[in-house]
Amino acid sequence: MKFFTKLRKNEDGATAIEYGLIAALIAVGIITALGTLQTGLSDVFNDVSTELTSAAPAAT
Repeated sequence: MKFFTKLRKNEDGATAIEYGLIAALIAVGIITALGTLQTGLSDVFNDVSTELTSAAPAAT
């Protein structure tokens, strides 16, 4: 019984778990943000590529 009482009062591992959860939430936020930015950046690069391709024959 003393083991369970001591285990319940020990909070050393709780801090590590909390930090792990915070790191996981930050990672999910970064992945979500990068997924959103990927679509926008892809559109911008495609527009630039189209403009460069259409401008190349005019220069020759």
